[in-house]
Amino acid sequence: MSIDSTSDQYGQITATLFDFSGTLFRLEENSDWDEHFVDHAGEPMDVHAQAELMRRMTAPVGPTVDMDEAGLHAWNNRDRDPTLHRQAYLDVLAKSGVPDRARAEALYSLLIDPARWVPYPDAGEVLKSLSEKGIRTAVLSNIAFDIRPAFVARGWDIWVDEFVLSFEIGAVKPELEIFEYALSQLDVDAERALMVGDSEIADGAARELGCAFALVDPLPTAQRPRALLEAVAKLGLL
Repeated sequence: MSIDSTSDQYGQITATLFDFSGTLFRLEENSDWDEHFVDHAGEPMDVHAQAELMRRMTAPVGPTVDMDEAGLHAWNNRDRDPTLHRQAYLDVLAKSGVPDRARAEALYSLLIDPARWVPYPDAGEVLKSLSEKGIRTAVLSNIAFDIRPAFVARGWDIWVDEFVLSFEIGAVKPELEIFEYALSQLDVDAERALMVGDSEIADGAARELGCAFALVDPLPTAQRPRALLEAVAKLGLL
């Protein structure tokens, strides 16, 4: 985990922006996914093939398979439009060892089910602590489905002041418009905000506006117990 900023005003941070995938939550398979992890011959995928498939389903930037012009359009705009999101990921799955349409549809349904996403061990503690200290928080995500239920199910939505989801506002990271929108919703200047995310390219763009930025590694949840706590603690927010 690293922290960088265009400002030295760390002590004046009054708002935090958190990415969702790979930052607060992670899509992780469990035993009930096994029936879907089979190749074109109907044989179970090995662990490496499964891991690569999951990476391709959650990569924050850049196409993960070869795509034609229509495929690239869908991929590049997937987080603006749920229809394009579905098209893009079914294409990825078809080119990643899951050519069976029904099986690909089943896997895609898991991807967009908020209940399937696993929170990092310190996510709830960080959101609660920041809220109790009066620091306003937004969850800022490139996403094409509603992730609020993942927070509501745990009672965490009361600690999130704003959900800024790309498909709802028509802008995606690293476009500055989505950060500007989040900051306006929190009513905070960029120099007083910290962006926490797992992508130097997408999330790190917040620095162009003057935000502090903390980069976390999108490791499996069991391997990253305290990165969020450490990110906000380094700025004196906890």
